[in-house]
Amino acid sequence: MTTAHTPAAQSAPRGVRRLFRASEVQEVLALVIMLALIVVVMASNSNLFLSQRNIINLLMDSTTVGLIAVFTTMLMISGGLDLSVAATAALCGVIIGASQETMGLWQGVLLALGAGAFVGLINGFLVTYVGINPLITTLGMLSITRGLAFVFADGLTIPVFDLSGEHAEAYTAFTQLAEGRLFDIPYPILIMAGFFILGIVLLRYTTYGRAMYTIGDNQDASFLAGLPVRRYRMIAYMLSGLSSAVAAVFLTSRLYAADPRAAPNIELTVITAVVLGGTSLAGGQGNLFGTLLGVLILSSLLNGLKLQSVSTELQNIAQGLVLLLAVGIDQVRQGKIDLGLWRLFRRQAGASTQ
Repeated sequence: MTTAHTPAAQSAPRGVRRLFRASEVQEVLALVIMLALIVVVMASNSNLFLSQRNIINLLMDSTTVGLIAVFTTMLMISGGLDLSVAATAALCGVIIGASQETMGLWQGVLLALGAGAFVGLINGFLVTYVGINPLITTLGMLSITRGLAFVFADGLTIPVFDLSGEHAEAYTAFTQLAEGRLFDIPYPILIMAGFFILGIVLLRYTTYGRAMYTIGDNQDASFLAGLPVRRYRMIAYMLSGLSSAVAAVFLTSRLYAADPRAAPNIELTVITAVVLGGTSLAGGQGNLFGTLLGVLILSSLLNGLKLQSVSTELQNIAQGLVLLLAVGIDQVRQGKIDLGLWRLFRRQAGASTQ
């Protein structure tokens, strides 16, 4: 059983129209306008905002959130939620740092990627098979993974680079993950773009991606229709954990160290970007074009505030307000906020003019 929210329920239009529904086009255009307004305001307050160097820094700062947001979008479309992504990224970074001497740097990277996927697998199992609420499950996993990161690192930052040792070549190659460029574009930005392209292809042109919408829209009906709901949601959680590990690899390469305190509150930034981009907290609705714009809006806002020397506390307040705005828009979209007072005001205003 497929509802109107599901892409499979619609005829397959050609060209660009196949990528968007009418409502999604309107949401994307609204986000483009919002991004343009932020850029204009920030550029008018700082001559450095539109400089090439700052734009590269802005995009680099958005890569950690962007890499995680791709598969968080897919997970939330299916009706899931993962608050442990930031702590998982910190744990995976510490695994790289803690294992580099005994296993080797690249072996540590592989171990970190496996650990991220394993954390996602545990989240998926607890949510889909045990039946624990996703919020409680991933909030508990947040505490566990962050605690493990501090235990493995002894509460200290672990230097990851030793370019003078016998494994200098491996360390040099690892630094290029963050510092290398192709056509003068840093690798992390290209990888983030690749993640979004991969996610768009998965969501729009594969059975698994289309099933995410169906499952998020009506999980029971999807099960009765024969979809492997539990397995698909398990995969979504595993991909969420794996994307956190990938983000951790690039973040560790960029910081030259593994820090158990890394990526603080990134999970809230990710959710803000995803919801702002049009993904419903109730599931069944969302697109990655909107998520990408949500990431760029948040990055542009925070970058512009930094250039104006706005304190970290005020930046957090601004980000919190954007999150409340995004959730409010989502609630209005779902019809869960009663706008009766607004309609009454309009009727009375119309009556007074007659």
